[in-house]
Amino acid sequence: MSVLSESTVVQVIERARKLSQEMNFAINISVVDDAGLLRGFLRMDNAVPGAIDVSIKKARTAALFRTDSLTLGADAQPGGAIYTLESTNGGLISFGGGVVLYDEQNHVTGAVGIAGATVEADQIIALAAVGRA
Repeated sequence: MSVLSESTVVQVIERARKLSQEMNFAINISVVDDAGLLRGFLRMDNAVPGAIDVSIKKARTAALFRTDSLTLGADAQPGGAIYTLESTNGGLISFGGGVVLYDEQNHVTGAVGIAGATVEADQIIALAAVGRA
């Protein structure tokens, strides 16, 4: 069983923070373990408070389903195979910005959720934060 270490959480948050600054966005960054439980969080100066919960839900979605939130999005639309998925597990989010975090053996250790930029920028930052960009 792989465990999401404190040092990895700090590295993920720092990579996301740095890239978002370069892109001129103030974001919320959530890191959860493989069970979707919060391990780390940063609300950058001037990040919108409404995106706090969004970043956590994006990360939880990716961790709980072992799939990036953007990937789940197509099937979570009306008429899709998993429509209403977002109303499960205390609320999930099925658009970009929730990205799975893997260890060296390709096991899921958790996920990051980015919110506060555009959806496209959230996804770019999240992928970079976990080293998949």
